[in-house]
Amino acid sequence: MIRVGDPAPDFSLLDGSGRKISLSALKGRPVVLFFYPKDNTAICTKEACSFRDRNAEFRALGAEIFGISADHAASHQGFSKSLGLGYPLLSDPGGRTARRYGVRRLLGLLPGRATFVIDRNGIVRMSFSSAFQAEAHVLHALKALEDPG
Repeated sequence: MIRVGDPAPDFSLLDGSGRKISLSALKGRPVVLFFYPKDNTAICTKEACSFRDRNAEFRALGAEIFGISADHAASHQGFSKSLGLGYPLLSDPGGRTARRYGVRRLLGLLPGRATFVIDRNGIVRMSFSSAFQAEAHVLHALKALEDPG
């Protein structure tokens, strides 16, 4: 997995509406990336809703949130709309971006769950991986943004 202090790998991925999002275009503001296995599953829904419920806190800290999975754009669009997420979900077909970030697969088979906080200069300031502690991803990301030292 990418380590704290490493430059975050750039990517260009499509969101649920087909808009291309590139990490390099977000330079100058903090970014939270959370990689998750699949739309409309119990733990992923809990994680996505946890980020949604604390989105105002992330915005107050100047951060933008992006969820990333291998699901296609139409799936993301429906998942986001049904939950009222308020932040983009990005499609990573084949999991190429997840691999570049070193997101470990669960049991070697299922896509993994990991969260990264990237600072204004594109440097990873926090990485956290846990397959089952969905809400912990949000707490670790907020802590990293609140105490960037």
